[in-house]
Amino acid sequence: MLRQFFIALSQSNMARRFVTRFPPARITSRQFISGETIDECVSVVKDLNARGISVLMNEVGEYVTTREEAQQAAQSFQKIAYRIAEDKLGASISIKPSFLGLGFGKEFFYENMASLVQVAYDLDIPIEMDMEESKDVDTTLAVYYRLLKKFGDRIHIAIAIQVYLHRTQADVQKLIHAGGNIRLVKGAYNESPAIALQNHDAVNQACMMYMRTFLSEEVRKKGCFLALGSHDPVLIEWLLAEADRMGVDKESFEIQMLQGVRQNEQQRLADMGYQVRIYVPYGIAWYPYFMRRLAERPANALLLARSLVSG
Repeated sequence: MLRQFFIALSQSNMARRFVTRFPPARITSRQFISGETIDECVSVVKDLNARGISVLMNEVGEYVTTREEAQQAAQSFQKIAYRIAEDKLGASISIKPSFLGLGFGKEFFYENMASLVQVAYDLDIPIEMDMEESKDVDTTLAVYYRLLKKFGDRIHIAIAIQVYLHRTQADVQKLIHAGGNIRLVKGAYNESPAIALQNHDAVNQACMMYMRTFLSEEVRKKGCFLALGSHDPVLIEWLLAEADRMGVDKESFEIQMLQGVRQNEQQRLADMGYQVRIYVPYGIAWYPYFMRRLAERPANALLLARSLVSG
């Protein structure tokens, strides 16, 4: 019930106007959003890097309505790449396909992505592509394979793969054959039983199966790299134990989490020598992202409620 409430708020223009103009709410949002400017984001990145943690930088935004907006988004991400290189940050770039024009067709999206990846290629900045709704998976993967073929000999290009989709097992085999790199996530979209697993335990079991595949010596020799994008302690501890059992060194996989979520655990893992990468977003379009974080973690909604009452 509460989750659906915050998802509805994320789509409300009236709620957006109120929350974005209300100082206590803006302060509360900074747990999950580094700020509205790239300078604010870089400050957070430098702090994380100093503590042995890498970063996945992103300017928040999605579902652009014009080709010009998508091209402007690509230019903004190019600026992020130049800033990472200039400041020598331990960071990669996260891309949401709908923000770079996926809705305008495969070719437009590819050209927009390729212009960005060319800059990242020249600067040796890693790129990671998100995965959105199931209807967009084929197009997103097709563009990923083209980018991997053109640029993957030098820079790390990864793609998010959603465990709960029934098609994922076949997609994983194709990615391995192509030498792809994955960020393994459970999946957060509201997909039907015909398309996706609905049971939590079944999703976790599938995730463990895919992680074991990517930890195998055969797959690692193909150059495929595994990142687990999850805060689930069961999956994280399973990954650490399985990697140890299989004799896989700590540099051969990565654990990714969100800014502001399980921060003590992030630091604990980094202090143990594991590769940890934190998603750090910024930008003026932070409101929908903030509402989705509240939907996922109702306890954080209490922080906002208290700020509204006290404010």
